[in-house]
Amino acid sequence: MDALYVMIPIAIVIVALAIRLLFWAVDSGQYDDMDGPAHSILFDDEDPAHRAGVQEAQDKSEPQDSTRA
Repeated sequence: MDALYVMIPIAIVIVALAIRLLFWAVDSGQYDDMDGPAHSILFDDEDPAHRAGVQEAQDKSEPQDSTRA
């Protein structure tokens, strides 16, 4: 019974850390583009159309900052 007094708070802390890690991953954009890396292996790096598509995807994923010139 005494072990439960230690194990339950430890479990709660671990769950809280896991939830915090999940929210960090979502906020930092880890799950934004799930298909891009899977499809990029199918194309040659030298293909100009592929490079243009990759550049478009990077432009869309970058936040628009009005202070940049």
